[in-house]
Amino acid sequence: MTEPRDRSAGRPLAIDQQAESIDPGLPAFLTRPPGAPVYHGFLVIDGAEVDGFRLGMITDFLSEPALEGDAYVVAPDGSRAGLVWQSGCAPYFEEVLAPHEGRWGVWAVGLPLPMTTKREARSYLAALLPQLRIRWESWRDAGEGRRRDHDGSQGEQ
Repeated sequence: MTEPRDRSAGRPLAIDQQAESIDPGLPAFLTRPPGAPVYHGFLVIDGAEVDGFRLGMITDFLSEPALEGDAYVVAPDGSRAGLVWQSGCAPYFEEVLAPHEGRWGVWAVGLPLPMTTKREARSYLAALLPQLRIRWESWRDAGEGRRRDHDGSQGEQ
């Protein structure tokens, strides 16, 4: 019998060890370089791409399978949105954080599909894509994706 997981210990993070960090002693997601996009320092999943949209992991569900976690989506133009995801449930898609110039929102999403492998992650992204595309296109068409701060970086991240 295995011991129950200590939920207070947190979940493993999908840290991109190759991502540039302002402070070499800290992970890149904590010390992003100027102009780096939101979620810089977390991995994009190889093979989890559908119609130019790519899925990135914050919670490393590949090394430790989970029924819920955090992820993000990179749109074809490089802009990003956050996902608070759940699997093994009835489908839902709800706003957590409204879109703004640095990100096209954070969305709580749920699907009955599992997400424990790269192939499953691609299928999960494909199932979400109709809703994601609507949100991204709305944000993009409102001009939020073209606005930049004075230093050339995307706004608040």
